[in-house]
Amino acid sequence: MKRGSILKPEKLNAVTKAIKQLFIFSLLFTAAAAYSQVVPSVNGGESTLWVGGEYSNFHPDYGSARLNGLGATVDLNVTSKIGAIGEARWLHFGNSGDIGETQNDYLIGAKYRLYKWGRFDFDAKFLVGGVWITFPGSIGSGSYFAYAPGGFVDYRLRRRFRIRAGYEYQILPSAPNIPAQPNNGLTPNGFTIGLEYSVF
Repeated sequence: MKRGSILKPEKLNAVTKAIKQLFIFSLLFTAAAAYSQVVPSVNGGESTLWVGGEYSNFHPDYGSARLNGLGATVDLNVTSKIGAIGEARWLHFGNSGDIGETQNDYLIGAKYRLYKWGRFDFDAKFLVGGVWITFPGSIGSGSYFAYAPGGFVDYRLRRRFRIRAGYEYQILPSAPNIPAQPNNGLTPNGFTIGLEYSVF
């Protein structure tokens, strides 16, 4: 087309119609994309937050006593299968002879739902954090880095309440680190049972 020439009316109408169609299509496409992103956010998606308490019975891997105590849990479901867990546990009561032994755990990590069956959820977890131990007989105390694989089963009682039972195997590579004692690491492990409430 030469400079200064103009489109014929029929060509101008065709171009205008094409631009209008492209504009309407882009509006519809943008609206559909925005709807697909906004609706899960408005509905909260699959994110849920659970908080609860638990009773624990652990073998501390040092001495003969099993330690018992209470704990608190926070459980965030990011998707239907993946989530994050935080645990605080205070094991201050023993079943037998080793007087004075205690263990406090502060762990955080990830979980993955392996299987769902009716009201049951079967999950695996992997946590890291710190474990504080007071050894029996006033021989010392220490704080240790720990990593802890484990698993648990949730049973939904009602929409906002569930029971959790689990097993945890802690690995403390640098414990016990007591003078004149071998330092082969400790592996406290035990069972927990608790009740959780869905905040949202």
